[in-house]
Amino acid sequence: MRRFNNAIILILLVVYILVSSCSSINELTMSVIEPAPVQLPSDIQSVGIINQSGPSEENSDLDKIDRIFSLEGKELDINGAKEFIKGLHDGLLNSNGFTEVKILENIDNNSRGSGSFPVPLSWEMIDQLCQKNEVDVLFALSFYDTDAAIDYKMIPVELSTPVGISVPAIEHQATISTLIKTGWRIYYPAQSLILDEYMINDNITLQGVGINPAKAVEAVMEREKAVLQKSNIIGQNYVARIFPYKVRVSRDYFVRGTDNFKVAKRRAQTGNWDGAAELWELEVTNPKRKVAGRACYNMAIINEINGNLDTAIDWASKSYVDYKNKEAIRYIDVLNRRVIKNNQLQQ
Repeated sequence: MRRFNNAIILILLVVYILVSSCSSINELTMSVIEPAPVQLPSDIQSVGIINQSGPSEENSDLDKIDRIFSLEGKELDINGAKEFIKGLHDGLLNSNGFTEVKILENIDNNSRGSGSFPVPLSWEMIDQLCQKNEVDVLFALSFYDTDAAIDYKMIPVELSTPVGISVPAIEHQATISTLIKTGWRIYYPAQSLILDEYMINDNITLQGVGINPAKAVEAVMEREKAVLQKSNIIGQNYVARIFPYKVRVSRDYFVRGTDNFKVAKRRAQTGNWDGAAELWELEVTNPKRKVAGRACYNMAIINEINGNLDTAIDWASKSYVDYKNKEAIRYIDVLNRRVIKNNQLQQ
């Protein structure tokens, strides 16, 4: 049976090698820049941050739970919101995208935490805040709320004594999960636009185990520290929504057709893409239509690599229109989407 299984594995390996070696295409990956999820106008130089959130009035039961762990739910919400805003402030400041980032204090239009967006602030109030503090845009923490769920168990266990005798005992397990619910709005008074309205939820779970309740609760006492740290990180991460970002994308290119394709494949594998393109270009007038179509397609690939998207579209169109390369029509759609995104980046 073992010999039979080894034979099957060997056959599959040989088939894979043969299929791979006979494939007419290879895959490459490249970095492309995607537009920011939130497009901020280019004239924005200074940023104001306000805290519109407030502790929920519906947390009386939660406060009772918090007292068990020597924490106050309302205080945790207040401190968590402050840490959230600090994370955003530091993230915006470190981005070097603005001349000034200010945290605006004493905003008297706070909403009560409910895990959902309150009514937007009036544009009259936004204008007053921006003019008074000399900022171009307002990032508003519209709500910040934490919900706690506690699971407490007592499980029979056996403990080993120093003399090697097992004795029955009760193990106490306390697990507390804290859901952090936040919501941001970005107000742009120059055009009376809300540029973003975004909700972020994150969860923290901590567990304490011990042979008495005090030991079980001891580990869970770290909840406040964990919530504040997580809030700061969420605030910093929100900054990523307003800046372009890089992603890796994959593309297929042709490696079979003539000897030039084979040599070009080896050049491409060593990173010499321009050298590979020199050989592909020699084949764009090949009398064999299939070969010429593949060469035109590959010329589109090298132009995308070099950032020449319009030229890449021309080559891909030639590959499809003149030589009926079906891969090219799909590639044209990909390139057109990249052109649209590049236009967004330049705005």
